[in-house]
Parts: sequence; C-alpha cells; structure tokens
Amino acid sequence: MQTEINGYNINYEVEGNGKNIILLHGWLANLETMKPLSNHLKKYFKVYNVDIIGFGKSDLPKVPMNTNDFGDFLNSFIEKLHIEEPILIGHSNGGRTILNFTGRKLKPIKKIVLIDSAGIKPKRNLKYYIKIYTYKTIKAILKLLPDKEKYNKIREKSLSKFGSQDYKDSPEVLRKTMSNIINEDMTPLLHNIEASTLLIWGEDDTATPIRDAKIIEKYIPDAGLVSYKGAGHFSYIDRLGNVLAVLDEFLKNDKL
Repeated sequence: MQTEINGYNINYEVEGNGKNIILLHGWLANLETMKPLSNHLKKYFKVYNVDIIGFGKSDLPKVPMNTNDFGDFLNSFIEKLHIEEPILIGHSNGGRTILNFTGRKLKPIKKIVLIDSAGIKPKRNLKYYIKIYTYKTIKAILKLLPDKEKYNKIREKSLSKFGSQDYKDSPEVLRKTMSNIINEDMTPLLHNIEASTLLIWGEDDTATPIRDAKIIEKYIPDAGLVSYKGAGHFSYIDRLGNVLAVLDEFLKNDKL
C-alpha cells in the first residue's frame, strides 16, 4: 500500500486487528527486514510495517534529513492514517526515530520497544559506522533468504564489497543524511519519555553497542533491558524465538 506524506509516496503494509503497532526498520533496510516480527504480531495486533522515507519502495527525500525530520515523518504518518496511541517498535535508526518522536512528545503512544537502537552519540568516526551498518544490514537481509545454500554464496560475494564503497554508491541525499544523524545525540530527550519501554539488545552488537542500551535504560524512567549473548546488531533475527517470547510478555495486556 502507499500513502502520500508531505509530497512523498510512502510504502507500507498493514495486517491484523487489535491495538495499533508501528514497525520501523533500520538504516539501509526496508520493511521486509521487519517481517519476522510482523508475521507474529499481526495475530494479535493491527500492524503497520513501514518503508521509512528514503528506503525500500518509499521515495527518497529531496534534501538531506536530520533526526527531527525522521521524527516529524513518523508524526505525519500517524496523522495521515489516523493511528491512535500506537505501540512503537523500532530497530536501529527506527529506534532513533522513536526516541526523537517520543522525546519531543509529538503524539500520545502506548508502549515502546527499542531493538539495538541508534540514538546515542557514537565514540567512533562516521566511516567506521558506515562500514558496520552496511555489513550488518547485508548479512541480516541475506539471512532472511529461505535458500540457505544461496544465502551462503551471496553472503560471501556481497560481504566482500561492503563498507565505504556502498556508502559512496548511495544517493548523495542519504550520504548527507547519515552524516547529519550519526552525531546527533538523543540522550537529552530520554527523560521526557513516559511510556513503558522495552530494550532488546545483542551483547555482541558493534554498530550500537550494549553501552548505548544501558544509557537509554538509565535515563528513560520506565525502561527495562533484555540482552542476548552471541547476538549482534540484528538481535531479533539472531534470537527470534526468544525475542518473540519477550514481546509476548511485554505486550500481553494489550493483545486482542
């Protein structure tokens, strides 16, 4: 499905019935990467799975964006589709968008789930994080392929090319957007977030390390952290069964 938001065509899927959930994918990804979650949650909720502006089948922005722009995008999406008090679930940059949106108190929401969320100012430089985000995203997308033999072949070929070259080959507007948002710190907004917040993290995450989760947990008044050994930046794929069980428990009073 598509809707127009501020002159841009935005692609999304909506499935299920019940209280509203919005899923927001990470940087360089698309709504397909959130399907492992939406396929489960749609049994109990009305799930909106969104291609964030600039990604998937949604339009590229005309000018570079910052984190406020992503927060405003989420606000406009909620307004356009008349979504009341959603539960927000975001991975990586999707989490950063949620932190901005909720920290600025743009709309009432029900609960928050942040999975390996971005939003805390990193200690390393932009080039490092471009490589890490690209590597992790390619690896996670390939993991979703049903043909494991094909996955292994494509993985070896694709990962040999990851990193700064992918960044150079990206549209300029996304390169400049990444440069804008990577050094923006959501920490000052965290104390404004009143909703119950679940943090799900991979302890081996090198893109948004576990230290970021602990900072977010410290400053959001009603936040709790669940972390997984041996899981990386896409912890919800690495530990899908565990993550779905934790989500079920966190959202049990909100189900149909």
